[in-house]
Order: sequence, then structure tokens, then C-alpha cells
Amino acid sequence: MKVLNFGSLNIDYFYKVGHFVQKGETQASDMLNIYGGGKGLNQSVALSRAGAEVYHAGVIGTDGAFLKEILEEAGVNTTFTQELQNVRTGHAIIQNDSAGDNCIILYGGANQEVTKELVDDVIKEFGSGDWLVLQNEINEIPYIVDKAHEKGMKIVLNPSPVNNKIFEINLSYIDYFILNEGEGQALAGVQADGSTLINKLGEKFPDAEIVLTLGERGSVYSGKEGVVWQDAYKADVIDTTAAGDTFTGYFMAGRMEGMSVKDALNMASKASALAVTRKGAAMSIPMKDEVIGFKAK
Repeated sequence: MKVLNFGSLNIDYFYKVGHFVQKGETQASDMLNIYGGGKGLNQSVALSRAGAEVYHAGVIGTDGAFLKEILEEAGVNTTFTQELQNVRTGHAIIQNDSAGDNCIILYGGANQEVTKELVDDVIKEFGSGDWLVLQNEINEIPYIVDKAHEKGMKIVLNPSPVNNKIFEINLSYIDYFILNEGEGQALAGVQADGSTLINKLGEKFPDAEIVLTLGERGSVYSGKEGVVWQDAYKADVIDTTAAGDTFTGYFMAGRMEGMSVKDALNMASKASALAVTRKGAAMSIPMKDEVIGFKAK
């Protein structure tokens, strides 16, 4: 069983600020760091560190070669990561405030240069029983989903950032949704939260398994194993940038290796609690032995 993550690769420009910049304001940054990131890259690193066999497909420019190195150092196969000469790698401008919260501007760059030809070349190498993990930071997602469904792959969608392009996807083909409350509200078409929202999502996507992340309130699963709630672990927050991606990677890796939903949610919650205590995106994602040895406060 293989995991294909067809996802974004970004260069993250990380600015430490006292508060998020307001309209008309100029603010000096206390620090600038440049990291590898993108929801795709982060989730590939998390999946690999959690023990999955991961192949990353995506597109970078010549300025993004170090992103392949990050993936490879994490044990991710980059055979399907394409480098283009005439486009810049996607990037993110991240403001990180004194409370550890983030405000992010994305530039798609090479992430928007995925072609149907690339999709065909990649998907043909996978088949029934393999998994596909997707976010919403690259183009051609509807085509990727259609082709993966034709091959009998199990499809996981983290619809982030949520926008109207999500509704161009045949969402009935999705086996797992992993999403936060804002994304869940957009997909369900209701202003609800918690148990009400997970029920609405279950009604709309009855054949899918759904994980709703609730920030400090933890997470909840609805699907074949019923409804399972998981508390969040307390942590000293430094940077929340890759917390959601860490959660996604560890939860899905656990499920792929046969863990129960309860155990996979617990592992994912521990991993994300560790991630927020560290700076950066991919570099903040913990190793599996760290997560196993995690002691709750």
C-alpha cells in the first residue's frame, strides 16, 4: 500500500510581529526566517514521520530545489515532484504574533502549473488499495480526484483553503474529509459547530468518514466507527503554522496502518500538540518516537 500526496510546495517567509498588521499600518518585524512549507509538503513530512510510505507529486521552480531535499530527508519519495524553469515556486508570507497565532498570504506560483499530462503520468503508477491525499493549494484537483477514483484509490481531502473551487470536485468520491469548523461550515452550507456540524456533514456525505478539528476543544470523528471525540492536549504555543497538517498526517498514517479511530485521533492530537511548541512549518513536525513518548501536562 502506497500513499500519494499530490500537493503544494511552498517557500515560507516567516515574520515575527507583535500583532497582525492592520489597514494602513507599517510595522517592523522582530525576525525573518525562511522555511520549507505548503500544506502538501507539511502533510507528506507528517505522513512519513508517522510511518507511511509516501510519494509526493507537485511542481516547484528552480528556486525551490531545497524543498525536495526537505522531503527526501524526511523519507518522502520525490520521483513525481517536477521542477520548471520558467516559474517561481509558490510561497507564503506568514505573520506570527506574540500569542503564537498566524496570518498567511499565499502565492500559488508553480503550485498552479499542474497539468493533466502530469496527473496522468503520476496516477498510472498507483492503483486499488493505494491512498491519495489532497489539499486545495494546487490546480487540477477535480481531474486528479476523477482519475484516482477510476483507479480505485482511497481519497483523503483536506479542503484548505476553502473556496468555490472545492465545489468543482466530485465530492461523492471522497473517502475521508479532514477539516476545521470554517471549512466544515462551507461544505455543509450551515452556520453550526461541534456536534451539530459533524452531523450535518455526515448527512451530506453519508459514505465518507469525517474528522472535524475544533482547535482547543479537540476533534471529533464521524463514520464507520460511529462518533468519537478527542480532547486537545495542552501545550505552550509558540507557532501554530503546521499543527493542522501534523494532525492530518498522523491521523491518516494511523488509520492506514490499521489503528482504531480512537487511537489514531489520540496520536494525531499528541503530534499536533508537540508541533505548536516549535517554530516553522515542516521543521516543527515531530518524529514518531517523540509522539509515542509524549507526556500530557
